[in-house]
Amino acid sequence: MIRRLCLSLFLSIPLLAADYDLLIRNARVVDGAGNPWFRADVAVKNGKIAAIGRLAAASAARSIDAQGRVVAPGFIDIHTHIEDGVEKVPGGDNYVMDGVTTVVTGNCGGSESDLGAWFGKLEKIGLGLNVASLIGHNTVRRQVMDLENRQATPDEIAKMQALVEKGMTDGAVGFSTGLIYIPGTYANTEEVIALAKSAARYGGIYASHMRDEGAKVLEAITEACQVGKQAGVPVQLAHFKIDNRRLWGSSEKSIALVEKFRREGVDVSVDQYPYDQSSTGLGIVLPSWAFAGGKLRDHLKDPATRARLKREMLAMLKALGHKDYSYATVAAFPAEKSYEGKTISAINRMKGRKKGARNEADTILDLMEDRAPQMVYHSMSLKDVERILRYPNAAVGSDGGIREFGVGVPHPRSYGTRSRVLAEFVRTRGVITLEDAIRKMTSLPARTLGFRDRGMVREGYAADLVLFDPAKVQDKATFPQPHQYSEGYDLVLVNGVAVVENGKVTGARPGKVLRNPGREYSIQLQNSPDDRSLTVAAQ
Repeated sequence: MIRRLCLSLFLSIPLLAADYDLLIRNARVVDGAGNPWFRADVAVKNGKIAAIGRLAAASAARSIDAQGRVVAPGFIDIHTHIEDGVEKVPGGDNYVMDGVTTVVTGNCGGSESDLGAWFGKLEKIGLGLNVASLIGHNTVRRQVMDLENRQATPDEIAKMQALVEKGMTDGAVGFSTGLIYIPGTYANTEEVIALAKSAARYGGIYASHMRDEGAKVLEAITEACQVGKQAGVPVQLAHFKIDNRRLWGSSEKSIALVEKFRREGVDVSVDQYPYDQSSTGLGIVLPSWAFAGGKLRDHLKDPATRARLKREMLAMLKALGHKDYSYATVAAFPAEKSYEGKTISAINRMKGRKKGARNEADTILDLMEDRAPQMVYHSMSLKDVERILRYPNAAVGSDGGIREFGVGVPHPRSYGTRSRVLAEFVRTRGVITLEDAIRKMTSLPARTLGFRDRGMVREGYAADLVLFDPAKVQDKATFPQPHQYSEGYDLVLVNGVAVVENGKVTGARPGKVLRNPGREYSIQLQNSPDDRSLTVAAQ
């Protein structure tokens, strides 16, 4: 009788709840701030980092022995283009397998036009990683002016400002330009300043793919920083590089100019990808006037205009320091899959034409009659890549996208950017330290974007974390075979949930849409008639 009573009482007492959902023990913590690593346990509860320190007496629903491996903040990719891929692969497999827990899209002037609707759609689908977006200049200019090659009128600028403001209130983290692309290339600096001011009112940043990254890179940096200065907005210079063969090695001057503006009070930083090859559309090898008004196909059919296009293309090629187009490789071309992975020079020969830049220019114009291919360009030097990576205010951004595994021959940066930094530039070359590499991939982009609860291993921060062995992490993606996931990540957490475990994607969808953290406060201040003067101070 007594035994039955005791058993009954035992069963009626609720079991003590564990202190934490997850406890990672015996880790080397690299906190993201650039501090030296330290040994500690890291506890997670309700999607947040709940405790850091010696937690030997703590209990958890699940414990992992890190065995001295590194725990770091999940990587934040400040520069991506995921619009075409995220709905096809909402888990973002190629990114999470590279340790990325947050991506920022809408770069280079191109974004979704209705961010509010798109964000809602992504939340309904479910995401494997966190997503934030900029509002793109080319996107809003197309809505107002289509592809017109002229200056905007005051009324058109007002309409574009309204679209930028709507994007910001929908949650954009800033305003981006792609001043090498149409129709943004047709805009003057005053137009960009006016639109950047609209983003500044909501605490956003100005992210610029500048007008030039070669012969006129110093003028382009100056323009971008003047936009930031006059609009009162932080500046992020996209995929910072020297892409003119004649000027390889001159990144020393471009970095010095960025530092000059910082000393003058302009909050400017840069991002880069750790490769000496870039990727964008084939259209950049043509003069921008060819696309005005959407008349490219008409120009290609007119012999005189086509001849003019060829002359200007060859002049542009010479100015870049190339003898032919062998530096340009087709990454994706649905109209002719057999061209993917081949250079323009090789495709020219496939067409039965004699080698040489003049005939290759004809081949390019033939390709442009269809939807322009996505390309990879060998246009940079490793010396400049390394110097920029050593620059303290250079974040790491892939400039890549979410990829369908096995489709096309994309730039390997979409699969291996972070791992290449850790394996090649930290472990093998010793260009930067592990702690600084992680800072460039975590707290630095978080600071720029205003993410106050991500980017560092801190109590109360979102539990976006990576667990890896720095001696084993490795990028596998190559230019000939880019569809290869990175290796070496034992665990990747997004908001406290494992999206990668033991080197495999789990299929979980704990990602969130990260809306501009300053938008609600800015809107509230602007709607207060007595506090209009506080709007600038609140940014």
